Amino acid sequence: MNLLPEGLDFVDVGSLSRTRARHPEAVAEAASRRVRRELLSGSGRLMIVAADHPARGSLGVGRDPLAMANRADLLGRLCLALSRPGVDGVLASADVLDDLLLLGALDGKVVMGSMNRGGLAGAAFELDDRFTGYRPEDIERLGFDAGKLLLRVDYEDPGSLRTLHSAARVVDAMAERALPVFVEPFLTARDGAGGPPRNDLSAEAVTRSIAIASGLAGTSAYTWLKVPVTENPDDMARVMETSTLPAVLLGGDTGGDQEAAYEKWRGALQLPTVQGLVVGRALLYPPDGDVAGAVDTAVGLL
Repeated sequence: MNLLPEGLDFVDVGSLSRTRARHPEAVAEAASRRVRRELLSGSGRLMIVAADHPARGSLGVGRDPLAMANRADLLGRLCLALSRPGVDGVLASADVLDDLLLLGALDGKVVMGSMNRGGLAGAAFELDDRFTGYRPEDIERLGFDAGKLLLRVDYEDPGSLRTLHSAARVVDAMAERALPVFVEPFLTARDGAGGPPRNDLSAEAVTRSIAIASGLAGTSAYTWLKVPVTENPDDMARVMETSTLPAVLLGGDTGGDQEAAYEKWRGALQLPTVQGLVVGRALLYPPDGDVAGAVDTAVGLL
């Protein structure tokens, strides 16, 4: 499959919009026709491209605060990434996945629905991260393959307790449906009164966040972890000893240093519980603009 042979500008937004307006049932029909696959294929490794940032109001990449705001451009980048050998699937919110279904870009791919999008970037309630995205029943109904939730815990913010409680119940509901759920945990703190929350990537903080996430709900049978590489990558081996749950590495903002990101991922991917990568902006918006090259390099790390 090669959905984007000649560039990033092939997506016809007008056609997508007309289909949505006149035939809203086309989304469910496309989902029902989608060719599915197992979560883990022959290699036993996962390469997932993430694009759930816009639904949280987080549109920035590098110095451009609205880099992800152009939907045609984003869809073009996603289709190009999905067409590359070794890319297993995509993580996104409903609007993006609906577009990709209508474009026919999800056949034979792992489709992962983003579940809690209520903690909007920069909001006073950012850590009261309610489940305003996919519900377990939606993921089951659409025939998707997994869900993902973000679990940021600030010991000083009561919103974290509400997020923690609702996350546990969602893990239960996904397990009841035998659907994998990828939990992305962080210990988080605000910089001063009312400051933005900052994720703590120290070895101790990541260790504690993994321990908390691993113990959610009445079973961990279908739980995966989606974890960052620690500030000091050499700490990852000790950190990942905290749980036997399968894990994938998240990408995060590379700060423009793409090679340093690849190097961090390369080392952590050798650890026994780490099964792959879930990366978004670093691959979709690389500093040199070469989406295919960035994706192929990441796939090569696996």
